[in-house]
Amino acid sequence: MRKLLLLTCLLMLLFSPLVFAAENAVVLNITGPIGPATQDYIQRGILHAEEEHAAVVIIDLDTPGGLDSSMRGINEAIITSTIPVITYVTPSGARAASAGVYIMYASHVAAMAPGTNIGAASPINLLGPNNNPNNMSTEEKKVVNDAAAYIRSLAQLRGRNADWGELAVRQAASISAEEAQKMKVIDEIADNTQQLLQQVDGHTVLVNGIAHKLSTNSLTLENVPQDWRFQFLSFLTNPNVAYILMLIAIYGLFFELSNPGMVLPGVTGLIALVLMLYAFQLMPVNYTGLMLIIIGISFMLFEVFVSSFGVIGIGGVIAFMLGSIMLFDERSPTYHLAWQLILVMSIVSATFFFMVLGLAIKSHKKAIVTGREGLIGSEGIVLNIMNQTIVVRVLGEIWDARSSHDLVPGQKIKVVNIDGLMLTVAPDKKVDKHQ
Repeated sequence: MRKLLLLTCLLMLLFSPLVFAAENAVVLNITGPIGPATQDYIQRGILHAEEEHAAVVIIDLDTPGGLDSSMRGINEAIITSTIPVITYVTPSGARAASAGVYIMYASHVAAMAPGTNIGAASPINLLGPNNNPNNMSTEEKKVVNDAAAYIRSLAQLRGRNADWGELAVRQAASISAEEAQKMKVIDEIADNTQQLLQQVDGHTVLVNGIAHKLSTNSLTLENVPQDWRFQFLSFLTNPNVAYILMLIAIYGLFFELSNPGMVLPGVTGLIALVLMLYAFQLMPVNYTGLMLIIIGISFMLFEVFVSSFGVIGIGGVIAFMLGSIMLFDERSPTYHLAWQLILVMSIVSATFFFMVLGLAIKSHKKAIVTGREGLIGSEGIVLNIMNQTIVVRVLGEIWDARSSHDLVPGQKIKVVNIDGLMLTVAPDKKVDKHQ
């Protein structure tokens, strides 16, 4: 038994390096603004690399920035990763701006291709004219100070230039790849991924506080594409798409509640509402703006039912436009509603509700043609006269009638009043005039 146990242990020691040998590098890609879809994609990519026992994760980066919450989610995934993460700004002409700077600082290895740049990490463009901090409000200073402290903590974690990182935050500083390497903002400059793997081979990095020596010289690249889930989340969390979904939900439910049984508007509105709520929980929604939109639509509805000669309706249009502008609590140029969409939807909403208003006013002006009141003015014929009671036929029905005029059977009459079940009639003047 001892010999068998010893043999088993020797075999495990002999073959375990082959079983657990990491021979691949998982390559992820961030291109364009960073949002919830990007965060989800990177987190799933790092988890996949850990499950596959990859040697490293490489993030190819080219971004103008994005949401602070998404950037922090990505950094958390990088910092807690059990596998070294290399962030590589590529190809030539690419940039790591705003949120991209923080991701570079959080990575175990930061690299850039020649002809790329890094910087301009000021949070949501809060700096005033000429980058003067004195032009900022107290709230804006708090945001900048928090961002500066965050990037300093990342710099200290990875041993990078904390002073320049703070400069990028406070003064929107930006530098080239060559300058970044000289200032110890990044670790390497490489023409391509293969060259990068050769250059970082043998580097020692801290992974969750434990020294880890990179062995990357002969790794196989495994590209993880941006799948349908990424594309769907990117589409759904586009501010313009979320805004349209919100309006579809409001209008669909309005039509269904005002005309029960139509089904299609209700189903469409409910689906749009669920998608909108899912998108809004991932996005920086300004609830003041959302409330203004709801108030604006409500005012336009009130104008339909309670005519104020356009005062409430115009107020509703103004509230709707202001709410649309304020809907997303983000002043970054990469994350806002298109003003053309706001203008078009405001015009469409106003036109729709005022058209409904016009139709409602016209319907009130029309004479009543049904019910008891609809009998007044109707034409009929005298069927019989018995004592003081006159029997007439009006609109196909037999009625008892009275009249202050002398009538004869077969004479055309017109209803002038109704009292209970008794009509008051008079000779039809148009017939008499014709005769």
